[in-house]
Amino acid sequence: MTLRILVIDDHSLFRSGVCQLLQKQPDFAVVAEAADGLEGIKRAREHRPDVILLDLNMPGLSGLETMQLLAQDLPECAVVILTVSEEAEELAQALRAGARGYLIKNIDADALVAAIRRAASGEPVIADSMTGKLVAQFRAQASTPAAPPVEREKLTPRERDIVACLARGESNKEIARRLDLAESTVKIHIQSVLRKLNLSSRVQVAVYAVEHGLADHRD
Repeated sequence: MTLRILVIDDHSLFRSGVCQLLQKQPDFAVVAEAADGLEGIKRAREHRPDVILLDLNMPGLSGLETMQLLAQDLPECAVVILTVSEEAEELAQALRAGARGYLIKNIDADALVAAIRRAASGEPVIADSMTGKLVAQFRAQASTPAAPPVEREKLTPRERDIVACLARGESNKEIARRLDLAESTVKIHIQSVLRKLNLSSRVQVAVYAVEHGLADHRD
């Protein structure tokens, strides 16, 4: 299976380098590139890529605004932020908007390629340097230690187990192993959680879990 990729970044030299790197992968195809958010949205609608690499800091339509529009138009697409910003608040905003991942531009080539494949398969991809900041950010913002009762009532005990696993960044295979379930069953539970909480990605579920005190749930 060939992964179709769109690169949106206003720095032409960096964008060109990333595209050249990705084109060397036998299972990657860069279907388009764009220098700003508006052009990126146009290209995304035209090509409907599997993965979009998106810079945050761009003139005109910002990366975050672009992310929000892409999430509305192409919810099935994995959008991965690729930026120089290591600000926890920008990370949090991007994940809330629906980003599948958040990577820093100093990432090495092999790690970027691996992250794209993981994002395409549905896994969240967050730079190691940002994981601790993410947890700290949401724990600091949480006003209560637990989710409101109405939210807890939406989820079954097994779904709360799944949510806790997602908050730890575990893959479907790891969740299946931990909970002694088939991977297909894990996928069904995740879809149910997304529907009940009105969220669009497993990363958003992880953010929700930390914000609402579900990240530490145990059987």
